[in-house]
Parts: sequence; structure tokens; C-alpha cells
Amino acid sequence: MIVRAATVVDAHAIQELWNLAICETLITFNSVPKTLLDVENAIESAKCILVAEEGDEIIGYASFDQFRAGVGYAHTAEHSIMLAPKARGHGAGRILMERIEAEARAQGFHSMIAGVSGSNPMGEPFHAALGYVTVGVIPQAGRKHDRWHDLVLMQKVL
Repeated sequence: MIVRAATVVDAHAIQELWNLAICETLITFNSVPKTLLDVENAIESAKCILVAEEGDEIIGYASFDQFRAGVGYAHTAEHSIMLAPKARGHGAGRILMERIEAEARAQGFHSMIAGVSGSNPMGEPFHAALGYVTVGVIPQAGRKHDRWHDLVLMQKVL
């Protein structure tokens, strides 16, 4: 497996992974599929987006950006990670997270936030195994598939 910086050439593969999560899971509360332009803009504007490749196939991506706007949050990042279903549970997520955290450290970030869907049963254990701790829960923060879902906030000091 190779992990490298994403380019706009990767936009279609990232779009497919992102839209799979949007349309078929509760990993994200977003229910509006991403357009190719949305993904291209994200690649160009994010602090960092990495892709994991096996052979000629992108099997996952991870990104981070500043947690919230404003100088007071300039050293806190929030990440996103999506894996192809066949890539889950085989170490690709851990490798992507290690690389994205290293990049955040190199850019001067002090901590990383994970906003985990309370309806994603693997999200919390995955992040906990990487050293993230739960710092709060926002009950019924998101709505998807006609149900309310909690948002679990987890943090890791880098």
C-alpha cells in the first residue's frame, strides 16, 4: 500500500468513496452526494488530503483542516477518513491516520479532533486505539435517514 498526497487526478476516486459513505452509511450525517467539483475544491483548499493506494486503486483517503475558523483555533485540526469497505480492518486506516497526524504536527497543529457519528459502531473503538479520548457527546446533533444521531467528539494531543 502506498500513501501519498491527493491531487485533482484523484478526485473521481475520492468522490466515489465519499459518496458511498454519504449514501449508504451513518459515518457522516451529510445526505447530499458530493460533485466532482466539490471534491476538486476540497483537494485544493484543505490543509492536507492523503490517499491510500493498492495497485492502481484508491482504497481510502484522509484529510484535515483547521477545526474552526479564527486564530484561536489555529493549532487545532479536525480530520476525516473514509475507507473502501474491502479496506476496513486491514490496517489502511491506521496508516492513513499516522500519516495525517504527522503532517498536522509538521504544520504546527497541537491537537486533532474526530467528530464520530454515534451510529458508527467502529468509529469510537478505531479512534480510541489510536489514542483519541472522548471529550464530549452532542446528543441528536445530526439527522439522517429520518433519525437523530449523536456526535461523539474525540481528541488527541499531537
